[in-house]
Amino acid sequence: MDRNVTDKESSNLRQHGDGKSLYAALSEYGDSDYYPYHMPGHKRSKSAGEMARYYGIDITEIDGFDDLHHAEGILRDAEERANRLYGAEETYYLVNGSTCGVLASIMTVTERGSELLIARNCHKSVYHAAILQELTLHYYYPPLLEEYGICDGVAADGIARLLDEHPFCQAVVVTSPTYEGIVSDIQAIADAVHEKGKILIVDEAHGAHFGLDASMPRGAVECGADLVIHSLHKTLPAMTQTALIHVQGDRVDRRKLREYLRMLQTSSPSYVMMASMDACVRYVEEHGAERFAFMRHQYDLFCNKMERCRHIRIGEMTEMSQKNCFFTDWDIGKLVISVRHTSVSGRRLYDVLREEYHLQPEMAVSDYVLAIMTIMDTEEGWQRLADALLQIDGRIEEEKMIDTVDGRCIAAKEIQISNTAPMPAAVSMTAACAFHKDREEVPLAESEGRVVADFINLYPPGIPILVPGEVISKETLMQIEEHLRAGLQVRGVTAEGKVSVVL
Repeated sequence: MDRNVTDKESSNLRQHGDGKSLYAALSEYGDSDYYPYHMPGHKRSKSAGEMARYYGIDITEIDGFDDLHHAEGILRDAEERANRLYGAEETYYLVNGSTCGVLASIMTVTERGSELLIARNCHKSVYHAAILQELTLHYYYPPLLEEYGICDGVAADGIARLLDEHPFCQAVVVTSPTYEGIVSDIQAIADAVHEKGKILIVDEAHGAHFGLDASMPRGAVECGADLVIHSLHKTLPAMTQTALIHVQGDRVDRRKLREYLRMLQTSSPSYVMMASMDACVRYVEEHGAERFAFMRHQYDLFCNKMERCRHIRIGEMTEMSQKNCFFTDWDIGKLVISVRHTSVSGRRLYDVLREEYHLQPEMAVSDYVLAIMTIMDTEEGWQRLADALLQIDGRIEEEKMIDTVDGRCIAAKEIQISNTAPMPAAVSMTAACAFHKDREEVPLAESEGRVVADFINLYPPGIPILVPGEVISKETLMQIEEHLRAGLQVRGVTAEGKVSVVL
């Protein structure tokens, strides 16, 4: 732009709702001669260190660029564009990730000290909200899919029954899809919850791609949930920490929701992240159909190739469809690569994929590895994984692959097969009460019968094995010890093998 900016050009920089992408508007402003007598401190200088090339579109709430917490212009238009894509009544940008959306949702629909019904395999952010609101939690425990050691879906009649048992619960929170891609019947759950006069919150963080194409499962917005949270960055082309929250119906106090979003989100939202969200929505609008078709085709080719494996199995909906399961779909973007009942552990498979084939999986547990695929994966990405797994499958029998834990070679049979599903635990006090109690650290091996003061969970995915206020049982203690022996990351257990318990 000419350094002598004309009145027309200046006006264009201030225009709202002209259809221009947020990134384009930021780039135009960055190339203008407007001098920044405002935050951020890098002042878009090209000499501001090794990250300077990213600063050109990093601004604050200046004229022409709206205010996320009172959106009336370009950000309002961007949120409305996202809203049209998903079909909700209102959609808000989240720059503090899905965690912020979960916290805001629960705090909006519950009164302090009230009760909440949740599926026990919810993300730890749900429990954090319970601590902040001093809630009493009631749990639905999803059954275990024994073939893979993961949680089944949530049954609508089970939720209805628990609401009858705990009528003072103000809302219900479920996660669908789960971290492993298991999809519950959200429409049936929504009907059951609404029949009881309650509010349904769906943590659909891992399902931001749901409902955007006929080849994908229906989304929770379409299925009637009151509040739905999406992590754009988990399964769509957007920067880490970008997310959306959708609200619909008349059960949620929207004014209260907006106020909590203002409280829980930064007052200086990143325009780079918001531009990424806008670009993501626009990309799906323009290229979604072809990319989803490509993903489905590659998935089918991958599964056909994997049928040649004799030991490794890929979790599929079709394999489970004839069984008495509650889940209604299995996200094709979540590849549960099972080595259950083989001589190899999931941790060993993870290490071989990463170290020998330069393929970085999402996570590993004792008997499976999780790989996440999205519409942005290439044919090479799908084929490299399939070819590697076929080679490893042959080696399992021929080489008797050896596992190692902490550098020690062990036989895979030493690692007991365990599941990652939370086990029922006795509750001594609410999570909020335990969180604020005095505490001490004790050796894990001596902790049986004590009340845990901190969360203990595998990370990823961050689903609590134990919640503050729960009693450490012998069975749960054994589960934690098995995870540690398998070399898994157990948060809440110190390097010295101690856990925090209530005094």
